[in-house]
Amino acid sequence: MASEITLYLPSEIGHLVLEFQPKAQKISSLSINKRAPVKLCKTNSDQQKTNRVLQQLTDYFSSAVSLKTIPVALVGTVFQKSVWKELRKIPLGETRTYGEIAKKLNSSPRAVGNACRKNPVPIIVPCHRVVSANGIGGFAGKTKGREINIKRWLLNHEGV
Repeated sequence: MASEITLYLPSEIGHLVLEFQPKAQKISSLSINKRAPVKLCKTNSDQQKTNRVLQQLTDYFSSAVSLKTIPVALVGTVFQKSVWKELRKIPLGETRTYGEIAKKLNSSPRAVGNACRKNPVPIIVPCHRVVSANGIGGFAGKTKGREINIKRWLLNHEGV
């Protein structure tokens, strides 16, 4: 899906790259970059269309508020979408295990982990709130390094 608008937002965990579907109705992708992008916004009018999302994310990073009301355009399989729907139900400040989500969906923890890895909008669809039965689990397909540090930061920020 081609994006009509791409915006960038600096945060405590890196520079967020936000892509919105055509007409800027819903966010379709969020990635976390180490470095600041060269271009901050396509146009001022685009920024006005997405100001609410930027404000909600800014509020989240300053005081850990819920992001449940941010509209998302999720592209994935039926199973992935069912996992992502469950993730959005996890309250701020709480976690679930891969196994708990798998049990709700009559699936396996590994399948849930794979769906989390494919999450196009981390933080907004809070895959960081899913942990393993024996520890923190993974984040963005990694089990150590920068990604796990980001997951730890997010969980700590939310009071977990």
